[in-house]
Amino acid sequence: MTAIDARAARDGRADRRNLFGNPAWLLLPAGLFLAFIYALPLLDLFRLSIGGPTLLAHYERVFSVPLYWDSLVRTIGISLSVATICLIFGYPTALLIHRASGFAKVLIAAAIILPYFVAILIRTYSWMVLLGRNGPLNKLLVALGILDAPAQLLFNRGAVLLGISAVLLPLMVLSIYSSVSRINEGLTRAALASGAGPIAVFWRVLLPLTFPGMGAGFLLVFVTSLGFFITPTLLGGPGDQMFAMHITQQADFLSSEGFLQALGVVLLVITLAVVAVAGRFLGFEFIWGGGQISQPGVTASSTGRKAPAKAAAGSGGALTSFLAEAIGWPLLRLLGKLPASTGSITVGTLGGFVILVLLVPIAAVIVISFSKSSYLMFPPPGFSLRWYEKFFSDSQWMASFVTSLTVAVISSVIAVVFGTSAALGIVRSNIRGKTAIMLLLVSPLVVPTVVLGLSLYSLYLRLDLVGTVYGLAAAHAIGGIPLVVVIVAASLQGIDPKLEQAATVHGASPLTVFRLVILPGIAPGIAAAAFFAFLHSFDELVLSLFLSSAHLTTLPLRLWADVNYQLNPVLAVVSTLEVLLVVIGIVLARPVLARRGAGHA
Repeated sequence: MTAIDARAARDGRADRRNLFGNPAWLLLPAGLFLAFIYALPLLDLFRLSIGGPTLLAHYERVFSVPLYWDSLVRTIGISLSVATICLIFGYPTALLIHRASGFAKVLIAAAIILPYFVAILIRTYSWMVLLGRNGPLNKLLVALGILDAPAQLLFNRGAVLLGISAVLLPLMVLSIYSSVSRINEGLTRAALASGAGPIAVFWRVLLPLTFPGMGAGFLLVFVTSLGFFITPTLLGGPGDQMFAMHITQQADFLSSEGFLQALGVVLLVITLAVVAVAGRFLGFEFIWGGGQISQPGVTASSTGRKAPAKAAAGSGGALTSFLAEAIGWPLLRLLGKLPASTGSITVGTLGGFVILVLLVPIAAVIVISFSKSSYLMFPPPGFSLRWYEKFFSDSQWMASFVTSLTVAVISSVIAVVFGTSAALGIVRSNIRGKTAIMLLLVSPLVVPTVVLGLSLYSLYLRLDLVGTVYGLAAAHAIGGIPLVVVIVAASLQGIDPKLEQAATVHGASPLTVFRLVILPGIAPGIAAAAFFAFLHSFDELVLSLFLSSAHLTTLPLRLWADVNYQLNPVLAVVSTLEVLLVVIGIVLARPVLARRGAGHA
């Protein structure tokens, strides 16, 4: 072989090595999977919605029939109310976490995070127990003499707002805390040293700097509330029907095809429009709670670009300053007469109230699971393990449990394989438009699940996948992949790319670099991501309502059926086991969350 031939051979091997060593191709598996099972059904939803006598006949019906129009307006109103409630109570709770230290901070943060990962159905069931006519809240109010007889605390707008707000409060708290934790403590110390009181420091320093977190939290809560139907169905009355409830109620009627898809498209378009407007001002990074995905070996500071949160703070600074000057100073003159401890007392009181609202329902359900009573009673007359024995000896409950376990394991494997591959591709490649790619990968987090279930139902009917384990697992993986991408990407950004470059320089293949350098560093993140993907699938109810069958009943579906028709302590047993799973998941995720928090500091 000549020298020219040898050089050509070496160059060819190098080119092939660069081709397979370029991490950008790792985005393909997740991209193809989501394109087929996520994007294609949504596009088909649009296609079906424009059928009928005229192009927009179904949409004309949606906006002309008072039932649907009133429901849409009601849904937007409820979502705005929930977002406002969460903002009012979430802000002091975020401050409470920030001001705490040591073990107290860990306990408060755990009290906020734990309920967030407990299934919505279980938390709603908890409120049904607490607010019932024979529930502890009614008994307490009667014992205190506030009520002469038990009141109807369920099946009204107040119960709906309470139930949804309690579900979404952790999302608001975590969004605001993300902004609070980034503030330089020197700014507040300088303001206090300059003679400003605590309230003035809050109004002129803290509040403007946390505006991006407040906006992100408000929009995330609002968008998530739009697709709610479990909580209003169980806690609300006839006048509290939300828009998503019409989709689930008409899903069984074949005559609704076309119109049903139009209902889903309307809800989807409103959701995406809100997200688009929010992304324009806050940056789309608010969806996954992180900053821009930096290029390998390039830090955020070296790019010379503002982080989205900082840019948003600048764009909102003029408005905030105007409000501070027009309203703030007159208000501060009045509030300045209050004792300096007023702010701390307010934060502690409201934050403590939020923690009680989040934890008491879970604690009540755990206590009920050990009741010896034959029916739902709180406090229980005695304690026993009879309901645990009934759960584990009941063939139907155990069959549902095994089905959920099987589906969740398969779904988590799919999510981890595709999500980890995508995370590697987006973090370690030099591909352009990383924010746009990340947005596409995590977009299932903002698409209403009821819309996704409706779109998948049509596809699954054609492929004969309705009522199959693998079909249901694949559908659940749509929501699991974004969780894996976010968690594993956070882990990857904690690994110095120079270690990988050094291994490559010394002759290691891309597979060897992954196995010996990358994998050990992201193993805790993968473990946490796998568990949360598993938990997401194990808890999933909405997609299962559309895609299961009489021969394939998951645990949430069985729980849903029993909650609608009977309330007994077996449901509390299921809820208690769920809480234990969540605790395990948080313990697994703690190293990753701690690393991510240190990276944001």
